[in-house]
Amino acid sequence: MKDLNQPASKEKAIALGFTIAIHVVAITGLLFLGMSKPPEAPKQIKTVLINPEDLPPLEAKPLEQTDSTETTDTQVAENIQQTAEPDPIAPELPTTQPQQPKVDLQKAANEAKAAEQKLQAEQAALLAAQAIKDKADIDAKAKTDAANQAAKDKAAADKAAKDKAAANQAAKDKAATNQAAKDKAAADKAAKDKAAANQAAKDKAATNQAAKDKAAADKAAKDKAATNQAAKDKAAADKAAKDKAAANQAAKDKAAADKAAKDKAATNQAAKDKAAADKAAKDKAASDKAERDAEEKASSAEKARLEAANKKAEAKQIASTAKRDFESKVRNAWRMPADSSGQKATARVTLTDNGAVASVIVSASDPDVKASVEQAVRSAAPYPMPADPDARREARSFTSSFTVK
Repeated sequence: MKDLNQPASKEKAIALGFTIAIHVVAITGLLFLGMSKPPEAPKQIKTVLINPEDLPPLEAKPLEQTDSTETTDTQVAENIQQTAEPDPIAPELPTTQPQQPKVDLQKAANEAKAAEQKLQAEQAALLAAQAIKDKADIDAKAKTDAANQAAKDKAAADKAAKDKAAANQAAKDKAATNQAAKDKAAADKAAKDKAAANQAAKDKAATNQAAKDKAAADKAAKDKAATNQAAKDKAAADKAAKDKAAANQAAKDKAAADKAAKDKAATNQAAKDKAAADKAAKDKAASDKAERDAEEKASSAEKARLEAANKKAEAKQIASTAKRDFESKVRNAWRMPADSSGQKATARVTLTDNGAVASVIVSASDPDVKASVEQAVRSAAPYPMPADPDARREARSFTSSFTVK
């Protein structure tokens, strides 16, 4: 990877040294390969003046991670054109010293110098382009900063103008509010004065009318009192006649009421007797039904209990048979270790619903016996589990004892 922290002067020194080394190798090749084709004349270097505004903006390219180590001298080597191609098939040199061909050393030196000048010109062009880019970036940043400052100044001026307009509007609104309050106070006072004058006129008229109404009321009261006395006398006479007729009618009504009460009492007693008889019959029927329901419920509960007990006993029987089969399967898979005669072990096994071994705990003093029993338990899996859920739940764990013979 490139060393980006390496100074530019060091890169130039490396490039210049690499260029000199390349030309030394080329001159040496020309000395030994004088019969090869003459090198081409170096291309003429042209200087072109460029206006900075005509240059396109340079785009920064991200650095790429590569596996190979890349240095500045390898980049320079890629940009240098070889002035002469060596002959891939070198002639065999005789044992005797052949006559050395004449080589134009001055021409080769000129070519090396021209190549060096070309490299320096390219580097100068790159530096000039970089300087132009840097100046363009500085000018663009200055323009952007100036535009941002102008926008900030304009925003501040707009805000000040808005604040001033808001203050003027607030002052106008306050003056209008004060004037409206004054106008309302004047209007309210005028309305109160007018209402007071109207109320005084109404009170005077009401006083006069009250005096007239009192006089008329007094006369009407006297006339009414006389009329009422006459009415009272007539009412008293009428009441005496009505009371006598009412007494006679009350005696008749009492006799009829007494007879109706006796009849109603007899009817009510008969209804009560019938209701009591009906209630007794209903109570007896309900009691009989409750007894029958209790007997049926007790019978059903006993039947369910017996069925559950039978099912549980059957599940235990199935689980017991399955456990014996499991123990037999483990014993068939057990390979007794040698030289452990008389050793004992106890295995506590827990299975899953599909017969796989969930856990196995072996208790034994001999480690070989312990390992052999555990291996036998795991080798015998999977175990055939019962189809009944209760029996399968009972058969998921079993304990077996082993003795090495």
